[in-house]
Amino acid sequence: MSSRHCPAVLIAAPASNQGKTTLTAALARYHRNQGRVVRVFKAGPDFLDPMIHQRASGQPVYSLDLWMVGEQACKQLLFDAAETADLIIIECGMGLHDGTPSSADLAITFGVPVLAVIDASSMAQTFGAIALGLANYRPELPFAGVIANRVASHNHANLVANSLPAGMKFFGAVPRNRDIGLPDRHLGLVQADEIENLEQKLELAASLLAQAGVTELPAAVEFKHAKIDNIGPLLAGKKIAIARDTAFAFIYPANIELLEKMGAELHFFSPLDDAQLPACDALWLPGGYPELHLQKLSDNTSMIAAIKQHHAAAKPIVAECGGMLYLLDELQDKHGNRAAMLGILPGKAQLTDKVAGLGMQRVELAEGELRGHTFHHSHSDIEIQPITHCIRQRDGKEGEAVYRVNNLHASYLHLYFASNPQAIAKLFNRRDQ
Repeated sequence: MSSRHCPAVLIAAPASNQGKTTLTAALARYHRNQGRVVRVFKAGPDFLDPMIHQRASGQPVYSLDLWMVGEQACKQLLFDAAETADLIIIECGMGLHDGTPSSADLAITFGVPVLAVIDASSMAQTFGAIALGLANYRPELPFAGVIANRVASHNHANLVANSLPAGMKFFGAVPRNRDIGLPDRHLGLVQADEIENLEQKLELAASLLAQAGVTELPAAVEFKHAKIDNIGPLLAGKKIAIARDTAFAFIYPANIELLEKMGAELHFFSPLDDAQLPACDALWLPGGYPELHLQKLSDNTSMIAAIKQHHAAAKPIVAECGGMLYLLDELQDKHGNRAAMLGILPGKAQLTDKVAGLGMQRVELAEGELRGHTFHHSHSDIEIQPITHCIRQRDGKEGEAVYRVNNLHASYLHLYFASNPQAIAKLFNRRDQ
């Protein structure tokens, strides 16, 4: 089969903090409650919003990005989802037209209609001007219509609805309700598993969406099959231990899937709670929030010893962002609390209140080029010279440093493994020269 059809919509907004994540999750939960299979995707790099959407839909959530993931891989992900889904929802990253490539580029490339969520809480007729701009900034954009979010009253809803230009569809108005708000902190939303009343929030949000009349399925979109090269068993029999708990949770499902396709045997463990590493040939320390668990990580001396022993045995370690911070001599949170970490990578890091690194980057390694993104609130003082620096996608300037100590590879860069499977296989098979 060369193509499949499935109702699909891209939920967008003029900016962040408009409520699009909440309403995307609400729409997924509503249709799931009707017995439909809902597949949600996130446009651009993100770990936290997909956790919410996975809980809302009950299905894995993958990233779509024309640069990091690649057009053909995005095409195949949508085609595969359309095989079983009754509805595909894509949540925009940041604003609809932000970035190069943008969520608008994604909608245009795959013909997915855009449903714009606009926070109407501090406006009336200007709502229509914003909607007009979103719809017409790119004439080729497939634009379905708009939802007014956080309206104060029935009269307010009428004002914003009547402000729309002739022919633009108004899907409904969702009332302001603090009980459906999702808590956040630095780096984004609080992780889904840490929100105690998440299920109640999702059900209430779905109910409010239904009351607003936003319940009809969008039109079906044709998704075509992509020609993707088969990936051989490049990691056949390789045992890879992966840190995964509330301190280390920034993991693309696509990365896990790729490692499995290449034949790796995956074993998950918790640096917070486990005393030992699983038996493994290589170790992956992904990003997360080690700064929120300083003392517990520092006190787990048996795990520290196990990881040090793994490194001393010249077994590969791939460490990303929070995983790299865990390798340092010391980590300090933004309140000034400090704790000793692994002491494998010489240096210290301190959390800050402001973003210290943000954006798409690529890195040229001996193993090949890899793509990914960076997003962190810390400054590091690492006492060895980097082997290279990443290159920022937006302007071609120098990005994050990359460090190696024997078979340890560490950087702030969150790698998207499928950007170069062969290079990833070499990283996890690496042997120091």
